[in-house]
Amino acid sequence: MDEKQMKAAMQEYIDAFNRVDVDGIVNLYADDATVEDPVGSPPKVGKAAIAEFYQMAIKTGAKLSLAAPIRGSHGNSAAMAFDVQLNMPEGSAVIRVIDVMTFNEAGKFSSMRAYWGQGDMELLGTKK
Repeated sequence: MDEKQMKAAMQEYIDAFNRVDVDGIVNLYADDATVEDPVGSPPKVGKAAIAEFYQMAIKTGAKLSLAAPIRGSHGNSAAMAFDVQLNMPEGSAVIRVIDVMTFNEAGKFSSMRAYWGQGDMELLGTKK
């Protein structure tokens, strides 16, 4: 994988999520991939568990927007900083996230790790 291909795959991840295309997201992953979102939570392993995770995430009505350009590397990983806009029971919110994807030889994500914590969540407006 070269840097350009990694960045394109990560942009497709953002685009597929915003299209509400779970199959499109899952197809970016290797069969034995892992998702750790957030880092420190139990990893989701394999496409079935990953699909279930994204189905749940998309049901929140979340939308993703890049906060900075996607970053490549000299290895098999790339990273991106983005904001997740979503509606919570308390009102609209944003979560500021950095995802790091590792790629296998076939160009699929072999792992995704999402870095965010409680301090990265902000309530933007309250429901009345």
